[in-house]
Amino acid sequence: MSPDSQASEALPSRRRRAPRGGRHRGDESFLLPPGSPTLVLAVPGHARQAGTEIAAELARLVEIEHTGQPAYVGHLDGDEASLHGLLGALRQEQDEVAAIVVPLSTGPDPALDRAVHAAVANSPVRAVAAEPLGPHPLIAEALHDRLADAGLARADRIRLMTMVTAASGVIVATPGDATAVRQAEVTGVLLASRLAAPVFTASLNDEASVKAAAEQLRAAGAASIAIAPHLIGSEPEAALIAPAAATVGAAYSAPLGPHPALARVAALRYVEALSTALAD
Repeated sequence: MSPDSQASEALPSRRRRAPRGGRHRGDESFLLPPGSPTLVLAVPGHARQAGTEIAAELARLVEIEHTGQPAYVGHLDGDEASLHGLLGALRQEQDEVAAIVVPLSTGPDPALDRAVHAAVANSPVRAVAAEPLGPHPLIAEALHDRLADAGLARADRIRLMTMVTAASGVIVATPGDATAVRQAEVTGVLLASRLAAPVFTASLNDEASVKAAAEQLRAAGAASIAIAPHLIGSEPEAALIAPAAATVGAAYSAPLGPHPALARVAALRYVEALSTALAD
């Protein structure tokens, strides 16, 4: 099988839709010329796990709304649609960058970061690892939208403020350890400013952390609490959201999923990493 046919098999062509322009294009839009390095979203786990459709939809949004060039998904486990196989199918012109790999994570994740950097280091073409999606103000925007979708917050369009309705306090629940919680606190502060309500951060992996955050909120006067999951939805910790909420008697919103704000951040991380690589 020729390299071209292997690349065609690994990177199946998809029906292209014309990128939307003008006011319909996102604020963080970057129209890339043909031949630009491939944008790859690196996803933990394997291609057949629950939630893989989220990454595919985010890749579609990145392409249609921002870069105008195909974006792809590479999984870190298994052989099907793997990041290693995808990078191996790319072609490279001399010493140019062939791919930018963006970790599909709301914040730094040591295990994910190691896996992405290992895949980049072992790639047969020149690839560059970008920063994870968060922390970034757009993630706070996405959390706010998911709370609103669940009826836990609403936007006051007249005064351009957010008024909390069903919840008077929010827990930003993130996967990971104490380091991940500290990273997510940045997003929590931004969300609190949007909601004009107290927000505390906790680890979904630690029930005591969630309980402590709920106690702090109630001590601050919050009569009702909502959990805002600080994850995309394909992470295994997504299964912990409902039990965590039940433990502290809280409502909860859905994971971020294929929110347009995440696609904007992915495009931004791509451009940041490419700019750094070209400057080196």
